[in-house]
Amino acid sequence: MPTSKIFMKKIVQVIQNLWVTIKATLLQVLHWLWKMIDQGLVRLLGEEKVATFYKQLDFLKEKYWDSREKVDQFIESKVDKEATYYPTIKRLWKICGWTIFAGVFFIFAIETNFLWLTGEMPSVGELQNPKLSQSSEIYSADGVLLGKFFTENRTPIRDYNQLSPYLVKALVATEDSRFYQHSGIDYKAWAGVAVGMLSGGDRGGGSTITQQLAKNLFKTRKKQGILKKGFLGYVPLVNKLVIKTKEWLTAIKLERYYTKNEIILWYLNTVDFGSNAYGIKVASKTYFNTSPDSLKVQQAAVLVGMQKATTTYNPILNPEKSIKRRNTVLAQMQKYGYLSKAELDSLQDLPLGLNRHEESPYDGTGNYFKVAIAKYLNEWAKDNEIELDLYRDGLKIITTIDSRLQTYAEDAVSEGMRSVQKTFDGHWSGKNPWADEKGVEIPGFIDTVAKRTEYYKALVKRFPNNQDSVWYYMKSVKRKMWVYSRNGLGEEERMMSAYDSIQYYKRFLQAGMMTMDPYTGHVKAWVGGLDFKYFKYDHVKQGKRQPGSTFKPFVYTAAIDGPRNLSPCTEMKDEPFEIEVEEKGEKKIWRPNNADGHFSYATMPLRRALAKSINSITARLTDEVGPDTVMYYAKTMGISSPMRPVASIGLGSFDVSLYEMIGAYSAFINEGIHVEPMIIQEIQDQNGKVLQHFDPETKRVIRKESAMLMRSMLEGPIYEGGTASSLLWNDGAVLMPAKNKYAPAFAGKTGTTSNHSDGWFIGMTNSLITGAWVGGDDRSIHFRSGALGEGSKTALPLYKRFMIKVVNDPTLAMYKPVAFDKLDPKVVRKDFNCSYYSPALPDSLSSEGGGNLDSLSAPPGIETDVKPDSTSGGN
Repeated sequence: MPTSKIFMKKIVQVIQNLWVTIKATLLQVLHWLWKMIDQGLVRLLGEEKVATFYKQLDFLKEKYWDSREKVDQFIESKVDKEATYYPTIKRLWKICGWTIFAGVFFIFAIETNFLWLTGEMPSVGELQNPKLSQSSEIYSADGVLLGKFFTENRTPIRDYNQLSPYLVKALVATEDSRFYQHSGIDYKAWAGVAVGMLSGGDRGGGSTITQQLAKNLFKTRKKQGILKKGFLGYVPLVNKLVIKTKEWLTAIKLERYYTKNEIILWYLNTVDFGSNAYGIKVASKTYFNTSPDSLKVQQAAVLVGMQKATTTYNPILNPEKSIKRRNTVLAQMQKYGYLSKAELDSLQDLPLGLNRHEESPYDGTGNYFKVAIAKYLNEWAKDNEIELDLYRDGLKIITTIDSRLQTYAEDAVSEGMRSVQKTFDGHWSGKNPWADEKGVEIPGFIDTVAKRTEYYKALVKRFPNNQDSVWYYMKSVKRKMWVYSRNGLGEEERMMSAYDSIQYYKRFLQAGMMTMDPYTGHVKAWVGGLDFKYFKYDHVKQGKRQPGSTFKPFVYTAAIDGPRNLSPCTEMKDEPFEIEVEEKGEKKIWRPNNADGHFSYATMPLRRALAKSINSITARLTDEVGPDTVMYYAKTMGISSPMRPVASIGLGSFDVSLYEMIGAYSAFINEGIHVEPMIIQEIQDQNGKVLQHFDPETKRVIRKESAMLMRSMLEGPIYEGGTASSLLWNDGAVLMPAKNKYAPAFAGKTGTTSNHSDGWFIGMTNSLITGAWVGGDDRSIHFRSGALGEGSKTALPLYKRFMIKVVNDPTLAMYKPVAFDKLDPKVVRKDFNCSYYSPALPDSLSSEGGGNLDSLSAPPGIETDVKPDSTSGGN
């Protein structure tokens, strides 16, 4: 039998089978519907009225058959039923009629998803305003692109004129030569489509650019579920006809709504170019590091050629096949008159000329900050009941970050930690750094860590009854792996077992740094760790550790602003202090020591005690003002982590984040007003419409006078011989204030936990609050002495490096330290000129007047949600 007859027979068979399926389904549905309607009419109208209604229907039915009989008589008078070809002609007319009816009904079913047979079609709104999956972009406050969020890295272009004419010509010549002549469907190619369906494949030869756009834009072949795909979408062969019909109908509608140029633009914005490049803009950047309007003819041919098979003809993965495919596209362009023969010959001899610029979600700076952005936006959307998909919605997120400060902070942490790590490695040379407070190695430490890894758990499942095999693979099976480099070169390749890698990484000290504007709350820099690629844990907000002496300012604030109403010059004696506490039901005596292990027995003002970070005086002061009062002020000023009002609270015995501490310190600079750290200024949609603008959250937490006094007291650790007194002045010429070089321009506080697990420093100028933390992943990883491990030796140098970079940048003059206003005794009622204060500095300090604390309910008789107890904490 000839091929054409076989082909036609298959088409007729497909149509007949389809009609049988549809007819059977329809009859069942109609029978059910009629039964339901009959029952409903009886209940609504009663049996008598329904019976009358059925009689009227029978009358109409008789009229119908009478009319049909008259038509048959008319046909018989005109047609000879005894003619030879009458049965054949009658059969053909019936087939034709039923085919037309089936086709019309099929299109109706496609358009309406009748009885969920064919699945959903794009609505008018979706056709007129298609939603394209786009990457969301994160920008710094100074307009620098910090990075993107995406599942499909796509940044659409909006103007057809931004396309290279070579690109359009290559596309039309290769994919749809009759693009400008048809209205969405190329009827000459239908036969190729039908052959593809009947053979069980997907030739796609008949797909026009408009049909491919419909497929890409509305994901017609990827939808799942009965509502989206329909019952017929799961029937072999029939599902292909359904999909093709959807694409045809959608293509016709797209041609109605858009011009040819707009369709070309939409198409090039939707297609996948491999290597995580979606859309022509990202593809041009990825493969040739250029823009779509600057693509050369041979480059355009490479990108268009990839649409036949993205992986096969990928110029990075298969350069030889890509060149061959490119030359085919160029030949098509010559065939349709877009290139001359001479141009074709010269272009086909050219190399690929790749200039790769592949993008990753973690390109650029501030990767820890990007994670914080994503978490904040998801929580914000949830709280405000807003549907938001950060990875598809094409948002433009304007952050508070200053790209220059971010870069300097990252460099300061990288450079500073290289030095600290070298000291740490030398300090523990030949020994393991996971040790108790006496420096004795903790047995089984790495084994315990190893058992928490996913690799160990997988091995246990593989060898459930053989621990020897588990540990053999953990410890003895080595492989090449890229690891974070100890020598500051970024990364290096090593042969290691899984156990070796755990030991290797546990020897690293970690760090975090954050910088904030104390008036607006704008976070200007956020460095959560050494390198996001290797250390995902964020030590700015996610990590919480004991703050040590950086918590002491809250004790002194409670004493000065609270019911005791003390002044910086109130005197206390540095002598042993002890108090009975209850720990786990057992009563104990808590006796805190000073950092150097000695007591001076000297009487000194509070100002000096804070500058010298005297533990004995801080503990006694905590007891006098009340641990509950200290906790009240800490929480009021911005510490949200769990705390209890115990004796050791003033020495920083509870875990907090760097993020909280910097926010809480803002009141000292901002005249008693706390400002919540803020990381986003504005969110825009993909069309530039502002979805949300964020304003600072502020609250008065202490009196203005108290804030001025505390800021002045926090100058002490820097200028009055405290632990941080040598921080800045090795480079004094660089870090001198912009006016009056003898006036204080820095304030701050160091902090160190009792076993040197955590080193802190929070530094303040008139324009920035910056905090740094340094420590091991685990508290058992630490220096053994304060000479190396205290905050002034670990965290504080990071701050110094950062500030020197800031001061040396002329574009950041707004952040150059300016001398603080001096305190005015006519305005500040409390005594602040203490005998221990350096005589060279009092005249250079100043301020503007006091203030009221109208909104804060403070002691005496502070009432807090948590009642004080005597449980102790260590420090």
